[in-house]
Amino acid sequence: MRGKKQIAAVVLAVIFAVTAGMPHSTVYAEPDSTGNAQAADAAADDTKKEEKKEEDMTPEELEKKAEEDAYKMEIQSNSWKNWPQGPGTYGEAAIVMDAGTGSILYAKNIDGHEYPASITKVLTSLIALKYGSLSDQVTFSNDCISFMQPGDSSVGLKEGNVISLEQALYATLLASANEAAYAVAENVGKNAGHDYNWFIQQMNEECKSLGGENSNFVNANGLHDDNHYTCARDMALIGREIWRYPEFLKICQEQSYTIPASDTTEEHVFPQHHKMLIKENKNYYQYAVAGKTGYTSNALSTLITMADNGNMKLVCVVLRTHGANIYSDTKNLFEYVFNNFQKIPVADEKKPTEVKEFITASDESENAGSAQTGGNEYHPLEDGYVILPKDVSYKDTDYEITDVDEKTGEGTIQYTYDGHSVGSATAKFTEEYLQKISTGKECVDNSGTAKNSGGKSSAKSIWTNFVQKAKAAWAFGQKKYAGKSASEQYMIAGGCVALVILIFSLIVVLIRRRR
Repeated sequence: MRGKKQIAAVVLAVIFAVTAGMPHSTVYAEPDSTGNAQAADAAADDTKKEEKKEEDMTPEELEKKAEEDAYKMEIQSNSWKNWPQGPGTYGEAAIVMDAGTGSILYAKNIDGHEYPASITKVLTSLIALKYGSLSDQVTFSNDCISFMQPGDSSVGLKEGNVISLEQALYATLLASANEAAYAVAENVGKNAGHDYNWFIQQMNEECKSLGGENSNFVNANGLHDDNHYTCARDMALIGREIWRYPEFLKICQEQSYTIPASDTTEEHVFPQHHKMLIKENKNYYQYAVAGKTGYTSNALSTLITMADNGNMKLVCVVLRTHGANIYSDTKNLFEYVFNNFQKIPVADEKKPTEVKEFITASDESENAGSAQTGGNEYHPLEDGYVILPKDVSYKDTDYEITDVDEKTGEGTIQYTYDGHSVGSATAKFTEEYLQKISTGKECVDNSGTAKNSGGKSSAKSIWTNFVQKAKAAWAFGQKKYAGKSASEQYMIAGGCVALVILIFSLIVVLIRRRR
């Protein structure tokens, strides 16, 4: 025994001597999965070298790296079930949305806050067309001009100039004239009995009403402001909505425009700036029908474009695009959707059992007529179809019935695939379904007793109400006496629940006696 103790003492002494001789600040790398700690140290050294190298990069090299990093960013839609793999973009955010249904077909950082620059003017035009008339007069005040800085996009309109709203919108959309956008907002606001700030308020309210949740607009032209931002999804929703205005498409498709000289204004001539809409330009895209460009040093290049190949109407938005890639990215995204997705009219498929017939918008479109827009006829947006990848079948979709009007027997069917919205349709429902949802509804009399539309007490509704009230009583008891011990809280909350049970028991007894 004594020998074993001596051996142990010697071992401990050796360990102590070895460890005492080591520098205490030494940190040893944890071996990686192959047990090679040296490889981990080498990787860390490479990272440090890379960081140091980036500091020494020229502006051109830094921009090239920024392009590559943007291109490598995650494309969320590429991870969706059975979804075609979409192309990378040199923009940090991008989306393609079906204009008719609002279905998202390509998604890359679509809710990230970005600066819109001059594509803001699409929303400005939407509010102007919604609240104004093309023949309205637009007078340029000092406020419309005084904010301008050297280098800001302009057509040279001056204080005291008076032009029509239509002419001002041409300057706003084609030439991206910042003074024209301000004048549009100020005059439409005044004609509505308000002012410029009211117009900006309408811009924000309109965006929210369309479903936009990540935008804040503080001016009508998109000149940089840290508080002026949007996201790809919100801009696509705005683009989808303005497609309903044929005047917008007509303006966007003009190759050039002239504001003639008048008593207050000299002649102004300006060309189209969106290269996908310029027929002689190498970036011309045959299916593009409208859009707006944007650029500031903070926002980089931004672009919103609408395209129609005769089968699908799409809105594409790309934000914070690095390098000269704005048009090639947009074209690639359009081609990706046109080549990989199918539009399936729901009327051609098996109807849900609740549907008597689908209501299409084709007849309404014909009655409304069409506006000629540079060779493309404008048609109101339609529903009644789903957009799906070509390898996905209609039978793979799910549906939900919403917004049923019992007077007309009509409502909306929302279609989804793997949780993603892929279309909608307006339908007239069967009498059986309408009767089912009608009798399933409950009304409450003055005593608080739940009843169905037949006037008889509903035991199911009483039980549902009871559970809700009991839960509320329990929560109230715990919250009300939160300062007491846990056992006291449970006793008090339990007493509240017991009181609710007693009250509902009495109600049930009274109902049975009445029967």
